[in-house]
This record gives sequence, structure tokens and C-alpha cells, in this order.
Amino acid sequence: QVQLVESGGGLVQAGGSLRLSCAASVRTFTNYAMGWFRQAPGKEREFVADINRSGAVTTYAGSVKGRFTISRDNAKNTVDLQMNMLKPEDTAVYYCATSTRTSPLTGKFEFDYWGPGTQVTVSF
Repeated sequence: QVQLVESGGGLVQAGGSLRLSCAASVRTFTNYAMGWFRQAPGKEREFVADINRSGAVTTYAGSVKGRFTISRDNAKNTVDLQMNMLKPEDTAVYYCATSTRTSPLTGKFEFDYWGPGTQVTVSF
């Protein structure tokens, strides 16, 4: 069974930084690729970033590339999202998720388990 708990959300002014962390309660953390997603009010959940099992390969949404950095610590079973140069449009609930497979059509990770989320609010 997979349990994920996000932390680190809060209120920050535009241009500021936050670091989100996700703790995973799993038997073997390195069996999972990890991802971050977000959902703003009235909008669908969207992909933010993911990282492969070893941590060597990362992917970002265009809207956050160059500002956000995903990383993982396989010894601590955690995945972090460092968010810099935050914008009001980054306001959302942020979720971490696990993946054990990729789509045969797109090659992208398919995510199975999700945490409860942490709120990030960026003010003008």
C-alpha cells in the first residue's frame, strides 16, 4: 500500500520561493517514479514535473521549466519540489504521485497513487 503526504505549502508573495516535500510510505521507494501535479480552482489537474526512479531524469511542464526543480532522496523516501520566482498563476493545490509504469503510446509515466495535497497561494 502506498501512502503519500505533502508538506511545505503556504502563502508567498510573487517572486518568492517555496519548497514542497512529499514523504512516501512504501516498501521500496526506488520502484516508483514520482511526480508533482497541481490543480487550481475551477481548473483540471495538470502535470508539473516528474522524476525517474534513480533521480537521473526529470521532466517539467513548460510553464514551470527554469523556475521549479524536482529532486528525490531515495534514502529518505522523499521527493521535493523547489519553486522559485513564483507567480500568482502558480496558485493551486499541489499533489505528489507515484508511478510504476509508462504509457505504451506516449512513453510518459502513468500515475497511480496520490497524496492529499498541499495548498500554495502566491499573492500579487
